[in-house]
Amino acid sequence: MASLEEIRQERLKKLSLLKKAGIDPYPAQVADSLEISKILADFTALEEASSTVSIAGRIMAMRGQGGLVFADIYDGTSTMQAVIKADNLSADSFELFQNTLDVGDFVHVTGVAFTTKRGEKSLEINNWTILSKSLRSLPEKWHGLKDEEERLRKRYLDILTNEEVKDVVIKRSIFWSSIRNFLSDRGFLEVDTPVLENLAGGAEAEPFVTHHNALDLDLFLRISPELWLKRLMVAGLPKVFEIGRVFRNEGMDAEHLQDYTAVEWYWAYADYHEGMKLVKAMFQHIARATFGTTKFKIKEFEIDLADTWETYDYVSTILEKTGVNVLTADLTEMMAKIDSLGIKYDKNGFSRNRAVDTLWKYCRRQIAGPGFLINVPVFMEPLAKKKADNPEVVERFQVLLAGSEMGKGFSELNDPIDQAERFDDQSKLRAAGDKEAQMYDTDFVEAMEYGMPPCSGFGVSERLFSFLSNKTVRETQIFPLMRPKNQD
Repeated sequence: MASLEEIRQERLKKLSLLKKAGIDPYPAQVADSLEISKILADFTALEEASSTVSIAGRIMAMRGQGGLVFADIYDGTSTMQAVIKADNLSADSFELFQNTLDVGDFVHVTGVAFTTKRGEKSLEINNWTILSKSLRSLPEKWHGLKDEEERLRKRYLDILTNEEVKDVVIKRSIFWSSIRNFLSDRGFLEVDTPVLENLAGGAEAEPFVTHHNALDLDLFLRISPELWLKRLMVAGLPKVFEIGRVFRNEGMDAEHLQDYTAVEWYWAYADYHEGMKLVKAMFQHIARATFGTTKFKIKEFEIDLADTWETYDYVSTILEKTGVNVLTADLTEMMAKIDSLGIKYDKNGFSRNRAVDTLWKYCRRQIAGPGFLINVPVFMEPLAKKKADNPEVVERFQVLLAGSEMGKGFSELNDPIDQAERFDDQSKLRAAGDKEAQMYDTDFVEAMEYGMPPCSGFGVSERLFSFLSNKTVRETQIFPLMRPKNQD
């Protein structure tokens, strides 16, 4: 079997043959052609009329010998067989086709629609043009790329040769379109907010740091658009949303990436109860629009988004599953429980907040959902309103699905004095070594002092798409970040 480099050298020779024949192997212009899917849909009429049609696409398979060649051509919409007969072309043209074309090449062919004796809808070709000569061989159609790292590194080949992966790309587009349409149909205005920030806020996460040469400033890549979108609440826009990229300089696993797409929306004069109703309807709409069902198998859980959504109390759930009351337990007690559960964690800068969050994550893995987590302690959430009847907890909700959190929403905090105090508490956590604690955003507090209406907000990332697809989040990204090959 020839090596990949030997195959490449052979194709370079064929490229040279095309050039010697006066043919541009990479022309800029392409003659008119029809999508293969449309030809196949109208094939009976085209065949009865002996219509001549043209298609453009990539050769995915070739077979034949002597004066007859069969080529399967794929244009991204479907695949069609082209039949090339020596009798229908000049001797030079047929010989050049045989001697220079390979699987992987892009071609434009023109021919008459007909059905073969085996019932294959085909085109009998009377003219062909090379559009792009490939220099590397494609993976075998029926085997594709098997190595996981190679699949993700050469995603373009994985999409080309694996229908399931191509389907992920298509469904991913439908997923985001369904969210955009859902919100737009309900009067939400789509906006864009900055990705580069002086301060990283809106979530508990470690940011990426970059440098702005023109202004000679160190800046952060945003971890959330939340504080910008809330400024638009101050600005008097009652319903806004943004779909965009966010960045978090944290660990990688089956559910977490460093850069990904998320949506956040904010709704003036609504509280978290109304937010939960909207989120439930949105999730059900996304599921039906993207996957055609509300029923999913996610990890070991069977989920139906059309079922009753339960509510789970944060403090009570942790107490029930671990015996720890996070409102009264000190850090030493919680760390002892975490150790007894066999949970590994970094003790450097480990705060009460991180301890509570670690215990919660242990508990949530046991919850199937769908449902909402509510009544989170106020010290865990610097951006949500306190409950009027229980100021120890906030009006925050999170979707629980298959042992994980799928988005977070609040009755948004709009008291600037309370907000300043909570930012101050977060600043103390950062000073103590908690890199995920939020930064004190003086400008945001100032904006809030001009008056911000009561509102509900919610955000969810593309992790929801990966969960509904029952795949890792890395598998459902089109081009996941990979370490350079020479650094593996």
